[in-house]
Amino acid sequence: MILNYPSFKVEVKNIKFKTDEGVVLPKTAIVSFLMENREVSSVELYGHIDTEDIYRMIENGEPVNLDYCYIQDLSLSVYRSQRNLDRKAYVRIGNFSARHAFFDAKFGTDFSHAEFDNQDLSFDDSHFANGRVTFNSAKFGDGDVSFAHVYFRDGNVDFGNCTFGEGDFIFKNSILNKGIKDFQYTDFGKGSITFANTEFGGGEISFINTHFSHGNVSFKIARFGNGKIDFHYSKFGEGDISFERVDFGNSKVDFRTVEFNDGRVNFNRSVFGNGDVTFEGAEIKNGKFSFNRATLGDGAFNFELAEFDNVDAIFDRTNFGQGPVSFHSSRFHQLSLKSCHLDHYFDLRLQSCELLDLSDTIVRDIIDLKPYEFDVNITVLNLSGMRLLGTIYLDWQNNRIKDVISRQPDTSLADKAEQFRILKENFNQTGQYGDEDKSYVEFKRYEARSRLEKSVGKNIYNGIWFYPWHGFKWLVLDQAGLYATAPLRVLFSMLGWYVLFSLLYWILYMAGVSEIISGSGYELPPFARAFYHSAITFLTIGYGDHFPTGVSRIISSIEGFAGMFLMAYFTVSLVRKILR
Repeated sequence: MILNYPSFKVEVKNIKFKTDEGVVLPKTAIVSFLMENREVSSVELYGHIDTEDIYRMIENGEPVNLDYCYIQDLSLSVYRSQRNLDRKAYVRIGNFSARHAFFDAKFGTDFSHAEFDNQDLSFDDSHFANGRVTFNSAKFGDGDVSFAHVYFRDGNVDFGNCTFGEGDFIFKNSILNKGIKDFQYTDFGKGSITFANTEFGGGEISFINTHFSHGNVSFKIARFGNGKIDFHYSKFGEGDISFERVDFGNSKVDFRTVEFNDGRVNFNRSVFGNGDVTFEGAEIKNGKFSFNRATLGDGAFNFELAEFDNVDAIFDRTNFGQGPVSFHSSRFHQLSLKSCHLDHYFDLRLQSCELLDLSDTIVRDIIDLKPYEFDVNITVLNLSGMRLLGTIYLDWQNNRIKDVISRQPDTSLADKAEQFRILKENFNQTGQYGDEDKSYVEFKRYEARSRLEKSVGKNIYNGIWFYPWHGFKWLVLDQAGLYATAPLRVLFSMLGWYVLFSLLYWILYMAGVSEIISGSGYELPPFARAFYHSAITFLTIGYGDHFPTGVSRIISSIEGFAGMFLMAYFTVSLVRKILR
Protein backbone atom coordinates (compact mmCIF):
# COMPACT_ATOMS: atom_id res chain seq x y z
CA MET A 1 0.00 0.00 0.00
CA ILE A 2 1.20 3.50 -0.85
CA LEU A 3 1.32 5.58 2.38
CA ASN A 4 2.05 9.11 3.52
CA TYR A 5 1.75 10.71 0.14
CA PRO A 6 1.54 14.53 0.28
CA SER A 7 -1.02 14.67 -2.54
CA PHE A 8 -2.51 12.72 -5.41
CA LYS A 9 -4.40 13.25 -8.64
CA VAL A 10 -7.12 11.21 -10.32
CA GLU A 11 -7.91 10.73 -13.99
CA VAL A 12 -11.00 8.81 -15.10
CA LYS A 13 -10.72 7.05 -18.46
CA ASN A 14 -13.41 5.36 -20.51
CA ILE A 15 -11.51 2.11 -20.28
CA LYS A 16 -13.11 -1.00 -18.88
CA PHE A 17 -11.70 -2.25 -15.59
CA LYS A 18 -11.86 -5.86 -14.56
CA THR A 19 -11.38 -6.81 -10.90
CA ASP A 20 -9.62 -9.94 -9.69
CA GLU A 21 -13.05 -11.44 -9.05
CA GLY A 22 -14.11 -10.90 -12.67
CA VAL A 23 -16.37 -7.87 -12.09
CA VAL A 24 -16.22 -5.49 -15.08
CA LEU A 25 -16.66 -1.73 -14.60
CA PRO A 26 -17.08 0.64 -17.56
CA LYS A 27 -14.43 3.15 -16.47
CA THR A 28 -10.96 3.14 -14.96
CA ALA A 29 -9.66 5.61 -12.38
CA ILE A 30 -5.93 6.25 -12.56
CA VAL A 31 -4.66 7.47 -9.18
CA SER A 32 -1.20 9.05 -9.25
CA PHE A 33 0.54 9.49 -5.92
CA LEU A 34 2.67 12.61 -5.87
CA MET A 35 5.76 13.55 -3.91
CA GLU A 36 6.32 16.98 -2.40
CA ASN A 37 7.88 18.23 -5.63
CA ARG A 38 4.71 17.10 -7.45
CA GLU A 39 6.52 14.31 -9.24
CA VAL A 40 4.67 11.00 -9.54
CA SER A 41 5.99 8.36 -7.14
CA SER A 42 3.52 5.59 -7.98
CA VAL A 43 0.34 4.86 -9.91
CA GLU A 44 -2.60 2.61 -8.99
CA LEU A 45 -5.57 1.58 -11.13
CA TYR A 46 -9.11 1.30 -9.77
CA GLY A 47 -12.48 0.61 -11.27
CA HIS A 48 -14.59 3.77 -11.32
CA ILE A 49 -18.12 3.59 -9.95
CA ASP A 50 -20.49 6.50 -9.81
CA THR A 51 -21.85 7.43 -6.39
CA GLU A 52 -25.42 7.54 -7.69
CA ASP A 53 -25.03 3.95 -8.84
CA ILE A 54 -24.08 3.01 -5.29
CA TYR A 55 -27.13 4.83 -3.94
CA ARG A 56 -29.31 2.95 -6.41
CA MET A 57 -27.88 -0.43 -5.31
CA ILE A 58 -28.55 0.48 -1.68
CA GLU A 59 -32.09 1.58 -2.47
CA ASN A 60 -32.85 -1.59 -4.42
CA GLY A 61 -31.33 -3.85 -1.76
CA GLU A 62 -28.67 -5.10 -4.17
CA PRO A 63 -25.22 -6.31 -3.06
CA VAL A 64 -22.76 -3.41 -2.79
CA ASN A 65 -19.35 -4.61 -3.90
CA LEU A 66 -16.77 -1.80 -4.03
CA ASP A 67 -13.67 -3.96 -4.17
CA TYR A 68 -10.85 -2.28 -6.15
CA CYS A 69 -13.10 0.71 -6.82
CA TYR A 70 -12.56 4.46 -6.77
CA ILE A 71 -15.48 6.09 -4.91
CA GLN A 72 -16.02 9.82 -4.67
CA ASP A 73 -18.14 11.73 -2.11
CA LEU A 74 -20.04 8.76 -0.73
CA SER A 75 -22.39 10.05 1.97
CA LEU A 76 -25.41 8.36 3.53
CA SER A 77 -26.46 11.77 4.88
CA VAL A 78 -26.79 12.95 1.28
CA TYR A 79 -28.60 9.71 0.43
CA ARG A 80 -31.18 10.31 3.17
CA SER A 81 -31.61 13.95 2.17
CA GLN A 82 -32.20 13.09 -1.50
CA ARG A 83 -34.85 10.54 -0.56
CA ASN A 84 -36.51 12.68 2.12
CA LEU A 85 -35.59 10.30 4.92
CA ASP A 86 -35.11 11.32 8.52
CA ARG A 87 -31.52 12.42 9.06
CA LYS A 88 -31.05 9.63 11.63
CA ALA A 89 -32.92 6.94 9.73
CA TYR A 90 -30.97 3.72 9.36
CA VAL A 91 -29.92 2.79 5.83
CA ARG A 92 -29.73 -0.94 5.24
CA ILE A 93 -26.77 -2.12 3.13
CA GLY A 94 -26.57 -5.74 2.03
CA ASN A 95 -23.53 -7.84 1.08
CA PHE A 96 -21.13 -4.94 1.39
CA SER A 97 -17.42 -5.19 0.59
CA ALA A 98 -14.80 -2.52 -0.07
CA ARG A 99 -11.43 -4.22 -0.19
CA HIS A 100 -8.60 -2.34 -1.89
CA ALA A 101 -10.97 0.58 -2.44
CA PHE A 102 -10.04 4.25 -2.76
CA PHE A 103 -12.47 6.68 -1.08
CA ASP A 104 -12.09 10.28 -2.13
CA ALA A 105 -14.27 13.06 -0.75
CA LYS A 106 -14.25 16.82 -0.63
CA PHE A 107 -15.72 16.95 2.87
CA GLY A 108 -15.78 13.37 4.06
CA THR A 109 -16.96 9.80 3.61
CA ASP A 110 -20.16 9.16 5.55
CA PHE A 111 -21.46 5.76 6.63
CA SER A 112 -23.37 7.15 9.61
CA HIS A 113 -26.48 5.18 10.65
CA ALA A 114 -25.63 2.42 8.21
CA GLU A 115 -27.11 -1.00 8.97
CA PHE A 116 -25.01 -3.84 7.55
CA ASP A 117 -26.23 -7.40 7.05
CA ASN A 118 -25.12 -10.38 9.13
CA GLN A 119 -22.02 -11.23 7.16
CA ASP A 120 -18.28 -10.66 7.10
CA LEU A 121 -17.49 -7.07 6.18
CA SER A 122 -14.13 -5.92 4.86
CA PHE A 123 -12.43 -2.60 4.10
CA ASP A 124 -9.00 -4.28 4.01
CA ASP A 125 -6.19 -2.39 2.22
CA SER A 126 -8.42 0.58 1.41
CA HIS A 127 -7.64 4.30 1.32
CA PHE A 128 -9.75 7.06 2.82
CA ALA A 129 -7.76 9.70 0.99
CA ASN A 130 -9.60 12.94 1.76
CA GLY A 131 -11.94 14.24 4.39
CA ARG A 132 -13.36 12.97 7.64
CA VAL A 133 -14.58 9.35 7.87
CA THR A 134 -17.67 8.62 9.92
CA PHE A 135 -19.43 5.41 10.86
CA ASN A 136 -21.27 7.10 13.72
CA SER A 137 -24.19 5.02 15.07
CA ALA A 138 -23.67 2.34 12.43
CA LYS A 139 -24.95 -1.16 13.14
CA PHE A 140 -22.78 -4.10 12.13
CA GLY A 141 -24.40 -7.53 12.07
CA ASP A 142 -22.95 -10.87 13.04
CA GLY A 143 -19.71 -11.59 11.25
CA ASP A 144 -16.16 -10.32 11.18
CA VAL A 145 -15.58 -6.62 10.51
CA SER A 146 -12.13 -5.82 9.16
CA PHE A 147 -10.30 -2.53 8.65
CA ALA A 148 -6.88 -4.16 8.37
CA HIS A 149 -4.17 -2.24 6.49
CA VAL A 150 -6.47 0.74 5.95
CA TYR A 151 -5.02 4.24 5.49
CA PHE A 152 -7.00 7.15 6.95
CA ARG A 153 -5.15 10.08 5.43
CA ASP A 154 -7.23 12.80 7.10
CA GLY A 155 -7.05 11.20 10.55
CA ASN A 156 -10.49 12.29 11.76
CA VAL A 157 -12.46 9.08 12.22
CA ASP A 158 -15.79 8.60 13.99
CA PHE A 159 -16.98 5.18 15.17
CA GLY A 160 -18.96 6.63 18.06
CA ASN A 161 -22.17 4.86 19.15
CA CYS A 162 -21.58 1.94 16.78
CA THR A 163 -23.00 -1.49 17.56
CA PHE A 164 -21.33 -4.76 16.56
CA GLY A 165 -22.77 -8.27 16.57
CA GLU A 166 -20.97 -11.54 17.11
CA GLY A 167 -17.67 -11.64 15.27
CA ASP A 168 -14.15 -10.29 15.36
CA PHE A 169 -13.35 -6.60 14.89
CA ILE A 170 -10.01 -6.24 13.11
CA PHE A 171 -8.25 -2.90 12.89
CA LYS A 172 -4.65 -4.11 12.75
CA ASN A 173 -1.80 -2.58 10.76
CA SER A 174 -3.89 0.45 9.87
CA ILE A 175 -2.62 4.01 9.81
CA LEU A 176 -4.49 7.10 10.94
CA ASN A 177 -2.94 10.51 10.57
CA LYS A 178 -3.31 13.27 13.12
CA GLY A 179 -6.90 14.00 14.07
CA ILE A 180 -9.77 13.00 16.35
CA LYS A 181 -10.51 9.27 16.61
CA ASP A 182 -13.85 8.74 18.28
CA PHE A 183 -15.00 5.34 19.57
CA GLN A 184 -17.18 6.74 22.37
CA TYR A 185 -20.14 4.62 23.48
CA THR A 186 -19.30 1.96 20.91
CA ASP A 187 -20.63 -1.49 21.79
CA PHE A 188 -18.40 -4.27 20.48
CA GLY A 189 -20.09 -7.64 20.30
CA LYS A 190 -18.82 -11.06 21.26
CA GLY A 191 -15.52 -11.69 19.55
CA SER A 192 -11.90 -10.65 19.54
CA ILE A 193 -10.99 -7.02 18.97
CA THR A 194 -7.58 -6.12 17.62
CA PHE A 195 -5.89 -2.80 17.03
CA ALA A 196 -2.48 -4.50 16.91
CA ASN A 197 0.31 -2.58 15.18
CA THR A 198 -2.05 0.28 14.36
CA GLU A 199 -0.62 3.78 13.93
CA PHE A 200 -3.09 6.18 15.58
CA GLY A 201 -1.20 9.40 14.92
CA GLY A 202 -1.55 12.49 17.07
CA GLY A 203 -4.69 14.12 18.37
CA GLU A 204 -7.46 12.90 20.64
CA ILE A 205 -8.31 9.20 20.74
CA SER A 206 -11.46 8.50 22.73
CA PHE A 207 -12.86 5.18 23.94
CA ILE A 208 -15.00 6.83 26.63
CA ASN A 209 -17.83 4.55 27.79
CA THR A 210 -16.87 1.97 25.19
CA HIS A 211 -18.11 -1.56 25.88
CA PHE A 212 -15.71 -4.27 24.70
CA SER A 213 -17.96 -7.20 25.72
CA HIS A 214 -16.45 -10.72 25.88
CA GLY A 215 -13.40 -11.62 23.86
CA ASN A 216 -9.72 -10.78 23.74
CA VAL A 217 -8.74 -7.15 23.10
CA SER A 218 -5.35 -6.34 21.64
CA PHE A 219 -3.56 -3.02 21.10
CA LYS A 220 -0.23 -4.82 20.93
CA ILE A 221 2.58 -2.73 19.38
CA ALA A 222 0.10 0.07 18.57
CA ARG A 223 1.56 3.59 18.35
CA PHE A 224 -0.03 6.83 19.47
CA GLY A 225 1.14 10.36 18.77
CA ASN A 226 0.95 13.40 21.01
CA GLY A 227 -2.49 14.30 22.34
CA LYS A 228 -4.92 12.54 24.65
CA ILE A 229 -5.83 8.86 24.93
CA ASP A 230 -9.04 8.42 26.87
CA PHE A 231 -10.58 5.11 28.01
CA HIS A 232 -12.56 6.77 30.80
CA TYR A 233 -15.54 4.62 31.98
CA SER A 234 -14.90 1.94 29.35
CA LYS A 235 -15.74 -1.69 30.16
CA PHE A 236 -13.97 -4.85 29.13
CA GLY A 237 -15.33 -8.39 29.17
CA GLU A 238 -13.82 -11.69 30.25
CA GLY A 239 -11.06 -11.94 27.65
CA ASP A 240 -7.39 -10.99 27.88
CA ILE A 241 -6.45 -7.37 27.27
CA SER A 242 -3.08 -6.53 25.75
CA PHE A 243 -1.33 -3.17 25.53
CA GLU A 244 2.05 -4.88 25.27
CA ARG A 245 4.82 -2.76 23.76
CA VAL A 246 2.42 0.07 22.97
CA ASP A 247 4.01 3.47 22.36
CA PHE A 248 1.70 6.07 23.91
CA GLY A 249 3.83 9.01 22.79
CA ASN A 250 3.67 12.16 24.92
CA SER A 251 -0.09 11.84 25.27
CA LYS A 252 -2.12 12.17 28.42
CA VAL A 253 -3.36 8.62 29.06
CA ASP A 254 -6.64 8.20 30.93
CA PHE A 255 -7.88 4.82 32.21
CA ARG A 256 -9.96 6.26 35.06
CA THR A 257 -12.74 4.03 36.42
CA VAL A 258 -12.16 1.46 33.68
CA GLU A 259 -13.69 -1.95 34.42
CA PHE A 260 -11.23 -4.59 33.24
CA ASN A 261 -13.53 -7.37 34.51
CA ASP A 262 -11.99 -10.88 34.69
CA GLY A 263 -9.30 -10.83 32.03
CA ARG A 264 -5.53 -10.67 32.22
CA VAL A 265 -4.33 -7.15 31.50
CA ASN A 266 -0.92 -6.72 29.93
CA PHE A 267 1.02 -3.43 29.65
CA ASN A 268 4.43 -5.14 29.51
CA ARG A 269 7.18 -3.06 27.87
CA SER A 270 4.76 -0.30 26.97
CA VAL A 271 6.25 3.19 26.66
CA PHE A 272 4.63 6.34 28.00
CA GLY A 273 5.92 9.81 27.21
CA ASN A 274 5.80 12.94 29.34
CA GLY A 275 2.02 13.11 29.74
CA ASP A 276 0.16 12.20 32.92
CA VAL A 277 -1.04 8.58 33.20
CA THR A 278 -4.03 7.74 35.37
CA PHE A 279 -5.75 4.51 36.37
CA GLU A 280 -7.68 6.19 39.18
CA GLY A 281 -10.63 4.07 40.31
CA ALA A 282 -9.88 1.28 37.80
CA GLU A 283 -11.28 -2.14 38.66
CA ILE A 284 -10.50 -5.79 37.97
CA LYS A 285 -12.64 -8.50 39.53
CA ASN A 286 -10.27 -11.42 38.92
CA GLY A 287 -7.20 -11.99 36.84
CA LYS A 288 -3.75 -10.43 36.66
CA PHE A 289 -2.47 -6.93 35.89
CA SER A 290 0.99 -6.97 34.37
CA PHE A 291 3.06 -3.79 33.88
CA ASN A 292 6.53 -5.34 33.64
CA ARG A 293 9.42 -3.35 32.17
CA ALA A 294 7.18 -0.46 31.12
CA THR A 295 8.69 3.01 30.74
CA LEU A 296 7.12 6.24 32.01
CA GLY A 297 8.16 9.81 31.29
CA ASP A 298 7.99 13.03 33.30
CA GLY A 299 4.25 13.01 33.99
CA ALA A 300 2.43 11.89 37.14
CA PHE A 301 1.36 8.25 37.46
CA ASN A 302 -1.95 7.97 39.32
CA PHE A 303 -3.21 4.59 40.51
CA GLU A 304 -5.35 5.88 43.36
CA LEU A 305 -8.58 4.21 44.51
CA ALA A 306 -7.97 1.19 42.26
CA GLU A 307 -10.04 -1.86 43.18
CA PHE A 308 -7.84 -4.90 42.54
CA ASP A 309 -8.85 -6.89 45.64
CA ASN A 310 -8.33 -10.35 44.08
CA VAL A 311 -5.67 -9.34 41.58
CA ASP A 312 -1.87 -9.49 41.50
CA ALA A 313 -0.54 -6.25 40.01
CA ILE A 314 3.03 -6.73 38.77
CA PHE A 315 5.19 -3.66 37.99
CA ASP A 316 8.56 -5.46 38.09
CA ARG A 317 11.47 -3.57 36.50
CA THR A 318 9.24 -0.70 35.42
CA ASN A 319 10.93 2.66 34.89
CA PHE A 320 8.63 5.18 36.57
CA GLY A 321 10.35 8.20 35.05
CA GLN A 322 10.53 11.61 36.71
CA GLY A 323 7.00 12.18 37.97
CA PRO A 324 5.30 11.38 41.30
CA VAL A 325 3.60 7.98 41.66
CA SER A 326 0.52 7.38 43.78
CA PHE A 327 -1.28 4.18 44.77
CA HIS A 328 -3.12 6.02 47.53
CA SER A 329 -6.18 4.25 48.93
CA SER A 330 -6.00 1.38 46.42
CA ARG A 331 -6.70 -2.28 47.13
CA PHE A 332 -4.67 -5.21 45.82
CA HIS A 333 -4.18 -8.89 46.50
CA GLN A 334 -0.51 -8.43 45.69
CA LEU A 335 1.40 -5.39 44.45
CA SER A 336 4.92 -6.01 43.18
CA LEU A 337 7.44 -3.26 42.41
CA LYS A 338 10.37 -5.66 42.40
CA SER A 339 13.65 -4.37 40.93
CA CYS A 340 12.24 -0.91 40.19
CA HIS A 341 14.09 2.38 40.54
CA LEU A 342 11.96 4.54 42.82
CA ASP A 343 13.56 7.89 42.08
CA HIS A 344 10.66 10.17 43.00
CA TYR A 345 7.85 10.39 45.52
CA PHE A 346 5.83 7.15 45.89
CA ASP A 347 2.55 7.12 47.79
CA LEU A 348 1.99 3.50 48.83
CA ARG A 349 -0.63 4.11 51.50
CA LEU A 350 -2.81 1.21 50.40
CA GLN A 351 -6.17 0.39 51.88
CA SER A 352 -5.40 -3.31 51.71
CA CYS A 353 -2.75 -5.58 50.23
CA GLU A 354 -1.77 -9.16 51.05
CA LEU A 355 1.79 -8.66 49.79
CA LEU A 356 3.66 -5.47 48.92
CA ASP A 357 6.93 -6.49 47.26
CA LEU A 358 9.63 -3.80 47.20
CA SER A 359 12.52 -6.23 46.97
CA ASP A 360 15.65 -5.31 45.00
CA THR A 361 14.45 -1.74 44.56
CA ILE A 362 16.64 1.36 44.59
CA VAL A 363 14.98 4.20 46.52
CA ARG A 364 16.24 7.73 45.97
CA ASP A 365 13.32 9.77 47.25
CA ILE A 366 10.35 9.25 49.58
CA ILE A 367 8.16 6.17 49.95
CA ASP A 368 5.09 7.02 51.99
CA LEU A 369 3.52 4.12 53.90
CA LYS A 370 2.51 5.99 57.04
CA PRO A 371 -1.24 5.86 57.79
CA TYR A 372 -3.01 9.19 57.88
CA GLU A 373 -6.68 9.21 56.90
CA PHE A 374 -7.18 5.43 57.08
CA ASP A 375 -5.39 2.26 58.16
CA VAL A 376 -2.76 0.93 55.79
CA ASN A 377 -3.56 -2.78 55.84
CA ILE A 378 -0.53 -4.56 54.40
CA THR A 379 -0.21 -8.19 55.51
CA VAL A 380 3.31 -8.85 54.21
CA LEU A 381 5.96 -6.27 53.25
CA ASN A 382 9.11 -7.42 51.46
CA LEU A 383 12.13 -5.08 51.49
CA SER A 384 14.75 -7.74 50.67
CA GLY A 385 17.73 -6.37 48.78
CA MET A 386 16.48 -2.77 48.90
CA ARG A 387 19.11 -0.06 48.45
CA LEU A 388 17.69 2.79 50.49
CA LEU A 389 19.19 6.13 49.48
CA GLY A 390 16.00 8.02 50.28
CA THR A 391 13.46 7.74 53.08
CA ILE A 392 10.53 5.48 53.95
CA TYR A 393 7.82 7.09 56.04
CA LEU A 394 6.10 4.47 58.17
CA ASP A 395 5.29 3.73 61.80
CA TRP A 396 6.32 0.63 63.78
CA GLN A 397 3.00 0.22 65.53
CA ASN A 398 0.49 1.52 62.99
CA ASN A 399 2.14 -0.28 60.09
CA ARG A 400 2.64 -3.45 62.22
CA ILE A 401 6.26 -3.63 61.04
CA LYS A 402 7.29 -6.69 63.05
CA ASP A 403 4.39 -8.73 61.68
CA VAL A 404 4.61 -7.65 58.03
CA ILE A 405 8.31 -8.57 57.86
CA SER A 406 8.13 -11.73 59.98
CA ARG A 407 5.27 -13.20 57.93
CA GLN A 408 7.31 -13.38 54.73
CA PRO A 409 7.03 -17.01 53.57
CA ASP A 410 9.87 -17.14 51.05
CA THR A 411 12.70 -15.14 52.63
CA SER A 412 15.51 -16.44 54.81
CA LEU A 413 16.32 -15.39 58.37
CA ALA A 414 19.25 -13.40 56.99
CA ASP A 415 16.93 -11.61 54.55
CA LYS A 416 14.57 -10.65 57.37
CA ALA A 417 17.50 -9.47 59.50
CA GLU A 418 18.72 -7.24 56.67
CA GLN A 419 15.27 -5.71 56.24
CA PHE A 420 15.07 -4.81 59.92
CA ARG A 421 18.55 -3.29 59.63
CA ILE A 422 17.39 -1.14 56.71
CA LEU A 423 14.41 0.04 58.75
CA LYS A 424 16.65 0.70 61.77
CA GLU A 425 18.78 3.10 59.72
CA ASN A 426 15.68 4.61 58.14
CA PHE A 427 14.06 5.33 61.52
CA ASN A 428 17.30 6.94 62.71
CA GLN A 429 17.18 9.26 59.71
CA THR A 430 13.55 10.24 60.35
CA GLY A 431 14.14 10.76 64.09
CA GLN A 432 11.87 7.89 65.16
CA TYR A 433 14.33 6.61 67.77
CA GLY A 434 11.85 4.37 69.58
CA ASP A 435 11.05 2.63 66.31
CA GLU A 436 14.77 2.50 65.53
CA ASP A 437 15.36 0.56 68.77
CA LYS A 438 12.59 -1.91 67.98
CA SER A 439 13.97 -2.49 64.50
CA TYR A 440 17.47 -2.95 65.90
CA VAL A 441 16.28 -5.58 68.38
CA GLU A 442 14.54 -7.57 65.62
CA PHE A 443 17.60 -7.21 63.42
CA LYS A 444 19.86 -8.68 66.13
CA ARG A 445 17.41 -11.48 66.90
CA TYR A 446 17.09 -12.61 63.29
CA GLU A 447 20.83 -12.19 62.78
CA ALA A 448 21.54 -14.48 65.77
CA ARG A 449 19.04 -17.08 64.59
CA SER A 450 20.49 -16.92 61.07
CA ARG A 451 24.02 -17.54 62.34
CA LEU A 452 22.82 -20.46 64.44
CA GLU A 453 20.95 -21.94 61.48
CA LYS A 454 23.97 -21.62 59.17
CA SER A 455 26.39 -23.07 61.73
CA VAL A 456 24.23 -26.08 62.54
CA GLY A 457 23.43 -26.51 58.86
CA LYS A 458 27.09 -26.96 58.02
CA ASN A 459 27.62 -29.62 60.66
CA ILE A 460 24.96 -30.96 63.00
CA TYR A 461 27.58 -31.51 65.74
CA ASN A 462 28.18 -27.76 65.84
CA GLY A 463 24.93 -27.59 67.78
CA ILE A 464 26.71 -28.97 70.87
CA TRP A 465 28.49 -25.65 71.18
CA PHE A 466 26.34 -23.18 69.30
CA TYR A 467 22.99 -23.93 70.97
CA PRO A 468 24.27 -23.17 74.50
CA TRP A 469 26.13 -20.11 73.23
CA HIS A 470 23.00 -18.90 71.41
CA GLY A 471 20.96 -19.45 74.58
CA PHE A 472 23.46 -17.51 76.67
CA LYS A 473 23.38 -14.53 74.29
CA TRP A 474 19.58 -14.67 74.14
CA LEU A 475 19.38 -14.52 77.92
CA VAL A 476 22.06 -11.89 78.56
CA LEU A 477 21.95 -9.60 75.52
CA ASP A 478 18.34 -9.95 74.46
CA GLN A 479 16.18 -10.64 77.47
CA ALA A 480 18.25 -8.66 79.96
CA GLY A 481 18.24 -5.39 78.04
CA LEU A 482 17.03 -5.77 74.47
CA TYR A 483 20.50 -5.23 73.06
CA ALA A 484 21.16 -2.07 75.11
CA THR A 485 18.01 -0.31 73.92
CA ALA A 486 16.03 -0.50 77.21
CA PRO A 487 17.89 0.86 80.29
CA LEU A 488 14.86 0.35 82.53
CA ARG A 489 14.72 -3.29 81.48
CA VAL A 490 18.40 -3.65 82.37
CA LEU A 491 17.69 -2.09 85.74
CA PHE A 492 14.93 -4.60 86.44
CA SER A 493 17.22 -7.39 85.23
CA MET A 494 19.82 -6.24 87.73
CA LEU A 495 17.23 -6.29 90.49
CA GLY A 496 16.10 -9.78 89.45
CA TRP A 497 19.61 -11.20 89.44
CA TYR A 498 20.37 -9.55 92.78
CA VAL A 499 17.31 -11.15 94.39
CA LEU A 500 18.11 -14.50 92.79
CA PHE A 501 21.68 -14.54 94.13
CA SER A 502 20.48 -13.39 97.57
CA LEU A 503 17.99 -16.21 97.82
CA LEU A 504 20.61 -18.65 96.62
CA TYR A 505 22.95 -17.66 99.49
CA TRP A 506 20.12 -18.10 101.99
CA ILE A 507 19.11 -21.49 100.58
CA LEU A 508 22.72 -22.71 100.75
CA TYR A 509 22.91 -21.57 104.37
CA MET A 510 19.64 -23.33 105.25
CA ALA A 511 20.94 -26.48 103.55
CA GLY A 512 24.11 -26.31 105.62
CA VAL A 513 26.33 -26.26 102.53
CA SER A 514 27.91 -22.85 103.09
CA GLU A 515 27.60 -19.72 105.17
CA ILE A 516 28.11 -15.96 105.11
CA ILE A 517 30.32 -15.03 108.09
CA SER A 518 30.60 -11.60 109.68
CA GLY A 519 34.16 -10.33 110.16
CA SER A 520 33.16 -7.30 112.19
CA GLY A 521 31.44 -9.06 115.05
CA TYR A 522 28.11 -7.54 114.11
CA GLU A 523 25.72 -10.41 113.36
CA LEU A 524 22.72 -9.99 111.05
CA PRO A 525 19.96 -12.56 110.80
CA PRO A 526 20.77 -15.20 108.11
CA PHE A 527 18.17 -13.90 105.65
CA ALA A 528 19.29 -10.27 105.94
CA ARG A 529 22.93 -11.36 105.90
CA ALA A 530 22.39 -13.12 102.55
CA PHE A 531 20.83 -10.02 100.97
CA TYR A 532 23.49 -7.69 102.39
CA HIS A 533 26.37 -9.81 101.15
CA SER A 534 24.69 -10.13 97.75
CA ALA A 535 24.36 -6.31 97.51
CA ILE A 536 28.00 -5.49 98.23
CA THR A 537 29.13 -8.30 95.92
CA PHE A 538 26.76 -7.46 93.02
CA LEU A 539 27.64 -3.76 93.17
CA THR A 540 31.36 -4.65 93.55
CA ILE A 541 31.63 -2.56 96.77
CA GLY A 542 33.56 -5.18 98.72
CA TYR A 543 33.58 -3.80 102.29
CA GLY A 544 34.98 -7.04 103.61
CA ASP A 545 32.81 -7.03 106.74
CA HIS A 546 31.14 -10.26 105.55
CA PHE A 547 32.73 -13.06 103.61
CA PRO A 548 31.46 -16.34 102.16
CA THR A 549 32.53 -19.88 102.89
CA GLY A 550 32.12 -23.08 100.98
CA VAL A 551 30.12 -23.07 97.74
CA SER A 552 29.13 -19.44 98.35
CA ARG A 553 32.66 -18.39 97.41
CA ILE A 554 32.10 -19.63 93.85
CA ILE A 555 28.65 -18.06 93.70
CA SER A 556 30.06 -14.74 94.91
CA SER A 557 32.64 -14.72 92.12
CA ILE A 558 29.96 -15.30 89.52
CA GLU A 559 27.75 -12.62 91.05
CA GLY A 560 30.56 -10.08 91.06
CA PHE A 561 31.13 -10.59 87.36
CA ALA A 562 27.37 -10.45 86.62
CA GLY A 563 26.98 -7.24 88.59
CA MET A 564 29.91 -5.55 86.88
CA PHE A 565 28.61 -6.63 83.46
CA LEU A 566 25.03 -5.52 84.07
CA MET A 567 26.08 -2.16 85.49
CA ALA A 568 28.17 -1.54 82.37
CA TYR A 569 25.24 -2.73 80.26
CA PHE A 570 22.93 -0.28 82.07
CA THR A 571 25.38 2.59 81.58
CA VAL A 572 25.70 1.93 77.86
CA SER A 573 21.95 1.70 77.28
CA LEU A 574 21.25 4.83 79.35
CA VAL A 575 23.94 6.92 77.64
CA ARG A 576 22.70 5.72 74.26
CA LYS A 577 19.24 7.02 75.08
CA ILE A 578 20.52 10.36 76.41
CA LEU A 579 22.88 11.08 73.51
CA ARG A 580 20.11 10.71 70.94
